[in-house]
Amino acid sequence: MCSNENTVIGFIGTGVMGQSMAQNILKSGYRLNVYNRTKASAAKLIEAGAVWKSTIAELASESNVIITIVGYPKDVEEVYLGAEGIVRNAKPGSYLIDMTTSKPSLAKTIYEQAREKGMFALDAPVSGGDIGAREGKLVIMIGGEEKVLQDVYPILTSMGKQVVLQGGPGAGQYTKMCNQILVAGNMVGISEAMGYARKAGLDPIRVLKLVENGAAGSWLLSNTGPKMIEENYAPGFYVKHFIKDLSIALESAQEMGMNVPGVELAKSLYEKLAGLGEENSGTQALAKLYL
Repeated sequence: MCSNENTVIGFIGTGVMGQSMAQNILKSGYRLNVYNRTKASAAKLIEAGAVWKSTIAELASESNVIITIVGYPKDVEEVYLGAEGIVRNAKPGSYLIDMTTSKPSLAKTIYEQAREKGMFALDAPVSGGDIGAREGKLVIMIGGEEKVLQDVYPILTSMGKQVVLQGGPGAGQYTKMCNQILVAGNMVGISEAMGYARKAGLDPIRVLKLVENGAAGSWLLSNTGPKMIEENYAPGFYVKHFIKDLSIALESAQEMGMNVPGVELAKSLYEKLAGLGEENSGTQALAKLYL
């Protein structure tokens, strides 16, 4: 088991989600090394006691638990499998935890290559957005081995309220795709409902407050509905990253021989939104298509 005393955590990716997740690790008393493409985004962590490492290779070689949350599958592949990446530079016995939403097939590849080097890998994507990351209440979906999860469980619970093993390598990513498919359908429905309420001359806030207590109620409705009504499109989760996730869901569904027309629709709507210059807005900006 990884105790506070003998554990040095390396954290790669200090964006909207990663910065809060890393802060919660620090608050739990762990020593923390950090790396990000832009050092400025890690400034608050460094002020709080994290140690900056100038390369991925340096961080990997000086940490025994390495956590990543980066942008796209191509970034995950570079960070883990590149010449200067984690698998080639971390010590045998290290724990590798990728919390990026990425391809299940890539998670399996990282697991296999890490195992060949005597390392232990988990795919551990999260749900809960920026609020969940900040409050340490993320849902963490795990693919990998039970024993490995138990070894790093205290670290993961510093960031999340639910940490659940879903199966072998790749299972965390498959579970996250289930989550994103559900989110996609909900976001389309919420956007259309709020737009419909406006067109009908209703007070959308009054409608929201009523229906969120009925069968249509959901976390997404209660948390993104008000932002849509207020036209607050600040990113908790970027449109461009959601398009990436839906692309992964679509690709993996096709690999399994499954049709997912709801995913195709949501992806086309978000791509239309990105084409209007909203790729760096929050996913709730989908409501703009219905104003």
